[in-house]
Amino acid sequence: MTDSEIEITAELVHDLLEDQHPDLAGLAIRKVEGGWDNQMWRLGNELVVRMPRTERAPDLLRKERRWLPVLAPRLPLPVPTPVRIGEPSARFLRSWSIMTWVPGEPLDCTAISRGDDAADTLAGFLTALHVQAPAEAPTSSDRGAHPKKCTDGFEKLVHAVVPGGIAAGIRAVWDDAVAAPEWEGRPVWVHGDLHPANVVVSDGTLSGVIDFGDMFAGDPAWDLAAAWLLLPAGAASRFFQVYAHADEATIRRARGLAALKSLFLILMGRNGERGLRGGKPTWGPAGRAALDRVLTSSLGWPSPA
Repeated sequence: MTDSEIEITAELVHDLLEDQHPDLAGLAIRKVEGGWDNQMWRLGNELVVRMPRTERAPDLLRKERRWLPVLAPRLPLPVPTPVRIGEPSARFLRSWSIMTWVPGEPLDCTAISRGDDAADTLAGFLTALHVQAPAEAPTSSDRGAHPKKCTDGFEKLVHAVVPGGIAAGIRAVWDDAVAAPEWEGRPVWVHGDLHPANVVVSDGTLSGVIDFGDMFAGDPAWDLAAAWLLLPAGAASRFFQVYAHADEATIRRARGLAALKSLFLILMGRNGERGLRGGKPTWGPAGRAALDRVLTSSLGWPSPA
C-alpha cells in the first residue's frame, strides 16, 4: 500500500507523533476542514499538523520550512511558522510538518465587514512581503507567468463556467491584461496563492495569511489580484493607493489574473456542489463575488506615486 492510499486519520497522526514527537502526542487532535495539498489537524490550541496528500505536497512543505522562518519576522500579519519536522516512515512514506496555528475564520466561510481596514492591512502585508528575493529563492513552474502565457487555461475556464451574458466583459478584462507590458522589475517574494481559503478573518478584517507552499520569486501581480479576490466591493482603489508600488501595467495584469482565479474558484465550487473529489463548495460563492468585483471595478483611480 502506498501512502497515497493510506487514509489520514486522527489515530495515524497520533501514532506518528508518539513515534517522533512524543512530547506532543498528548495534545488534542482535531481535523481541520479544507486544505488542498495537505490535510490539516489541529494539535492542541497553538499548533497544526500538515499531512501531505498529493505528490507535490512534500516539496511545498519543505519550501515552507526553508523560507517561512526568513519571511515571518518582517511580516505584519501572523503566518504559520515551522515548529517540528515529521520524517518519512513505514507508517507514512512522506515527510510532514508541525506548524504554528493562525487563529481566525477562513474568508471563504465568512465575510470582511471592515473594508477600509482590510485594504490597509492587505496593502501593508504585501508591501512587507514584496521585497527583492535572493537569487536562491524558489521559482514557480505553474504560476508567475505573464497572463499571455496563461490563455489556454483561461479559455478552458471560460468555456467551463462562464454564462454567455458576461463572457464579453470577462474577455475584455483578460485581453487588457494580456496586452499589458511584462514585469520588468527584479523578482520579489510572492505568496502565489492568495485566495479566500488562504487568509483568515477576525473582527471583520484580515488577521492572518496561511499556506505559503506556492511562494516564489517573480511578478507581484500574482498577489495583487487579491485586491479583488479578497476585499469587499470598492476597496481595491484604496488598496492600490496604500500599496503605492504598482504601476498601471501591473494593475492591469493583476486584474486579469483576478478574473482567472475567480473562474477557478467558481469551478471548484461547482465541483464541490456535485460531490466531485477535490471540489470546494465554499469556493463557488467566493469566486462569483470576486468576479463581480472584477467586472464592476475600474482602473480609473489615481495612479500610485
